[in-house]
Amino acid sequence: MSARIILGVGGGIAAYKACELLRLFTESGHQVRVVPTAAALRFVGAPTWAALSGQPVAEDVWSDVHEVPHVRLGQQADLVVVAPTTADLLAKAAQGIADDLLTNTLLTARCPVVLAPAMHTEMWEHPATVDNVATLRRRGVRVIEPAVGRLTGVDTGKGRLPDPAEIFAIARRTLVRGIDAPADLTGRHVVVTAGGTREPLDPVRFLGNRSSGKQGYAFARAAVARGARVTLVSANVALPDPAGADVIRVGTTSELREATLKAAVDADVVVMAAAPADFRPATYATGKIKKSDDGAAPIIELVTNPDIAAELGQRRRPDQVLVVFAAETGDAEANGRAKLVRKRADLIVINEVGPDKVFGADTNAATVVDVDGSVNRLPEQSKEDLADEVWDLVVVRLAGASSLRVDP
Repeated sequence: MSARIILGVGGGIAAYKACELLRLFTESGHQVRVVPTAAALRFVGAPTWAALSGQPVAEDVWSDVHEVPHVRLGQQADLVVVAPTTADLLAKAAQGIADDLLTNTLLTARCPVVLAPAMHTEMWEHPATVDNVATLRRRGVRVIEPAVGRLTGVDTGKGRLPDPAEIFAIARRTLVRGIDAPADLTGRHVVVTAGGTREPLDPVRFLGNRSSGKQGYAFARAAVARGARVTLVSANVALPDPAGADVIRVGTTSELREATLKAAVDADVVVMAAAPADFRPATYATGKIKKSDDGAAPIIELVTNPDIAAELGQRRRPDQVLVVFAAETGDAEANGRAKLVRKRADLIVINEVGPDKVFGADTNAATVVDVDGSVNRLPEQSKEDLADEVWDLVVVRLAGASSLRVDP
C-alpha cells in the first residue's frame, strides 16, 4: 500500500536520524514530502532531503504559493510523522500556533499524526511539556514516548529519539489500520509481558523456553500505534525496544512477577504474552555443576514457580482487562478454556505449539476465547496483524469491562 506521507523534521541534533526514517518510508513505496523547520535545515540541508525523498523539499510558506502549500500538504496527506519533535514544536502543536509551514501542516492535517519527541530529560519532564503532551494525546495525536539513552553531550536519560526502524514500525501499523481508524487506546495504560524467563541452575546454566518475545513486542507496538501508554516487561528478549514503550528488563519468573504486579496497579489492560518458566531448581549451585566420574547425570530437584496470571486475576480491579496466553499441545482449545477459567481472565489467546510453530516465527495463528463464551479463530498472519485483531477485542471489553465480566 502506497501512502502520501509528510515527514516533518524539528530542529534538534537527532534530525540526522530522520534520514534513515525517510529511507525506510521511500523504500517501502511511499511518497514522502519532507517539511523541515528552519532550525532543522541547520542540521541537515535541503539537498539531502530532496535526494532521499525524490521530492522537492517544502521549506516555507512563501515557496510555490500558487499551490497553497500551508493548506494542501496537510489536506492531501495520509499520515504525518514528525521526527524529531522538539519541545517547541510540541508546544506550538498543542496551542495551535502556526508560524511556519510545518505547524500550518499540523493544523490542516485530518489524517493520523505521529509525533516522536526528542529533547533533554529536563525539558521532557517539565510540567509545560507534560501538559502539552496530554493535550495532544487527548485530541488523538500519537505522541511516542522518547527512549532512554545518551543525549547531546555527556547527558544520559529519557529524551532520546527512538530508533528510526521502530518509529517506522509504529507508522506502518497506523497506516495498516487506515486513516480513519481512531487512536482507541488513548489515555489507557497497557502492560505487556514478553519473552521467556530463565531459572539459573548454576553460574552457566539455566532452565528456560523457546519464546522469542516477538508476539509480545508486536502487542506493544500495536498498542503504541493506537495511542496507549505502554509498559513492556521483557524477559530475555534480543529485540530492539519498541518506540514509545517503557521497557522493564527481567530475567527470572520471580523478577517478572514483581515487575508485572507493580506495573499492573494502575493499568487498564494487562497482556500476559510472556512465557514464564513453570519450575525452578530448588537450590542454586554457586559453582558449575561438574560431570561425575562415572558419567551419572545429576539429580536436580524442581519447585513450582508462582502463577503470575492467576495472581493478577485475583488482584485485578473490576474495570481492568486481563489477557492471558496458552501455548498448548494436544487438545489446545480445551486446555486453553480451562486455563481461562483458572486464571480469571477476560480473554485467552491459544497457540498450538510444536516444531516450526509460533516460537521465533514472524507469523502466528490463534484461537481467542472470551470469558463470555465467544470464540474468534484468527488465521495465520503477521504477529503485528494478529496483535491488532486481539486489541480490537480488548477495546470492546474496555468499553464495558464491568458489565461484560462473567465471574467463574
